[in-house]
This record gives sequence, C-alpha cells and structure tokens, in this order.
Amino acid sequence: MDASGLLVLVVYYTQIDVNLVIMPDYNHDIDEFDEDYKSKSEIKREMLALQDFAYKLVKLSKAERAKVPFTEELLEALVLADKIKNKPEALRRHVRFMSKVLLETDMDPINHALDVMANKHQQDTTKFHLLEVKRDALIANGNAEIESTLDEYPAMERQKLRQLVRQASKEVKADAKGKYYKELFAYIKQFAQ
Repeated sequence: MDASGLLVLVVYYTQIDVNLVIMPDYNHDIDEFDEDYKSKSEIKREMLALQDFAYKLVKLSKAERAKVPFTEELLEALVLADKIKNKPEALRRHVRFMSKVLLETDMDPINHALDVMANKHQQDTTKFHLLEVKRDALIANGNAEIESTLDEYPAMERQKLRQLVRQASKEVKADAKGKYYKELFAYIKQFAQ
C-alpha cells in the first residue's frame, strides 16, 4: 500500500467517526421527556398572573385584609406596600417581590377568603330567598309552621307572629300582597340575623 492509499483510508475513517459524533440520536421515546417541563414563556405568564394577584392584594382595604389568612411575611409585605403606594416604580418592584413570596405560599386559603368576599352579594341573595320561603311556608301551613318557627327562633313573640301570619294569609287569599305580607317578612328577617 502506498502513501496515497493510506491517506485515503485515514480520511475515510475520520469521516466515519465525525459522522457518528455529529449525527443526533432520534431513537429516544417521547415518554422520556419531563412532564413537568415549563417553557420560559409559561413561567413568565405565571409570574405575571401572580403579580396581578399581588396588585389586587395591595388594593384591598385594611378591613378586607383582616378577613384573609395571610402569612406573616405577606402581612409585612402588604404593610410596606401601603407605605410606597405613591412611588410607582418602587411599588412595581415590591409587587414582583410579593409575587415571589406568593409562589412559595399556599394560595388555597387566600383564594377561598377572597371568593367568600366576592360572593357576599350572592350569599345575601340566598339568605333573602330562604327567608321568603319561610314566610310563604308560614302563610301556607299555619299553626304547624308557626310552632316550628317558634322552636327555631325562641325570642319571637307567639302572639305577634300568629297575628302577622293571619293578616298576611288574608292578603294572599285576596290576591293583594301588601302591608302584613311585608311586615311578616321583616319580622322573620329581624330574628333570622
């Protein structure tokens, strides 16, 4: 074998080795990928959502904050945020810090308390509806319902309740719901609270 043949053989083997190293291996299975992988964009979206949530917390009044179970670190952060509200850039940086604290905090109790505050109107409406049902049951069922209502609310006056129920039922039969119908509701509402 002469020198030119040896040179071709060396070049051939080096090309094979280079190709083996450069060629990517596509034989892996897709299940090997980490299922908890988050892209950088997804992480940014989550942090922006936490920052918006932190802004909402900063905007809560002190009475509303008292109803929310914050951690000690979050309470301190909210006190500091109150002090720097008039400095937008400092507040922005502080809200970013608060979002990092929120990331490490259990959000379930905080979200639950905020949901309760947001649904206060709905709870009042439900309570109002239950009182209306109670009034209508008193009018429809008479003495039996009066006795159960007096057991439920012992502070009610028996005579006044009977009188209001009697007058309201007369109004309902005459198809003219008016004064006593409303008074019965107000009387029940007074003791239901």
